[in-house]
Amino acid sequence: MPLTRVPFRLRSVAVLSAVLLVAACGKQEEAAKPAAGGGATVVKIGHAAPLTGGIAHLGKDNEAGVRLAVDEANAKGLTIGGAKVQFEMLSEDDEGKPDKGPIIAQKFTDAKVAGVVGHLNSGVTIPASAVYNTAGIPMISGSATNPKLTEQGFAVTFRTVGRDDQQGPAIASYLAAQFQPKVVAVVDDATSYGEGLANEVEKSLKAAGITVLAREKGTDKTTDWKAILTKLKGKKPDAIFYGGMDSGGGPLVKQGRELGIKAVFAFGDGACTDKMQELAGAAAEGLVCSQAGIPAQASSKSFIDAFKAKFGSDPIIYAPFTYDATNLIITAMQKADSVDPAKYLPVLKAISFDGASGHIEFDEKGDRKDAEMTIFTLKDGKIVPVAIIKSGKTIPFEEFAKGAGA
Repeated sequence: MPLTRVPFRLRSVAVLSAVLLVAACGKQEEAAKPAAGGGATVVKIGHAAPLTGGIAHLGKDNEAGVRLAVDEANAKGLTIGGAKVQFEMLSEDDEGKPDKGPIIAQKFTDAKVAGVVGHLNSGVTIPASAVYNTAGIPMISGSATNPKLTEQGFAVTFRTVGRDDQQGPAIASYLAAQFQPKVVAVVDDATSYGEGLANEVEKSLKAAGITVLAREKGTDKTTDWKAILTKLKGKKPDAIFYGGMDSGGGPLVKQGRELGIKAVFAFGDGACTDKMQELAGAAAEGLVCSQAGIPAQASSKSFIDAFKAKFGSDPIIYAPFTYDATNLIITAMQKADSVDPAKYLPVLKAISFDGASGHIEFDEKGDRKDAEMTIFTLKDGKIVPVAIIKSGKTIPFEEFAKGAGA
């Protein structure tokens, strides 16, 4: 999912932070400290995402998944390594900024966290991952979809969602099959996520023999798309795909309709939320979008019930995946009978786990094996799933929900 382009200068930040870690991190068994007064041993789990700004709703959704898993684990009174443990979530606002990733990773390392769930944006997760790798701290993202994250070869890096080189072909093939466009315009927000996903969509559309217009670009702060849309209107595309978040995607489709553009609007997971209706109004009706995993409403009933009871609302998109990521870390600790990352990491790599988002196993890169992709449309003001793509097969959502996609 979300990703922000990493400027060259930020690589230096990540490298510098990684070097500082050599002296600062210490032994990771210190991630567990006996509580004052001889109580349970406190085990810290870090979480990072944008908690302020235009996509704070998504960051808070991710945070809620972690919070629920931590609170449920604490209610069980778990014992690991012969000691009762109390999990503590340390949550940080990375603002979706690439340069904040390594800084927060260093902060978590100094705090002796035992594991990290995050970050949300791929462009933040990628530079942060170098710091976690040097420190030997396992990190699992529940929403970062750029392939580069797990192509770095880091032993501590995992994700519970699919990759953009799976998501891009999925939304492109659905767009081609259902709408049969002859000409498609592709726009992105110049972030690692948006541009990376747009590249995969463009590649798949061209392979299907569809004409793709020259790429148009905004930024992750762009809300005025009229100049680009006016230019595209003259080229009469049958469909417009946007790689970016809902904060930019909503204004894009709204202004497109105001200009009289009749094309189908398509998006990736960053703009596959009910907020599109809030931002675009009636113009959002009929859009199609994808998610690199099963829809939140298809996650386990026990998770949904617990989430609603705790937060008074439904999960938005990736809370089931951060919930699972947290439980994967805790389960690996239990199986290894240790909260020391060096001891539970091998268990995490080989884990077979049934979570809120389905069965999870990791491949040698840390990617989720056989991840599903979901296609949605916005109908009557709500994003609703219409199809699941699994192992190259498109399954109507109703059929999947009855168990055919399991």
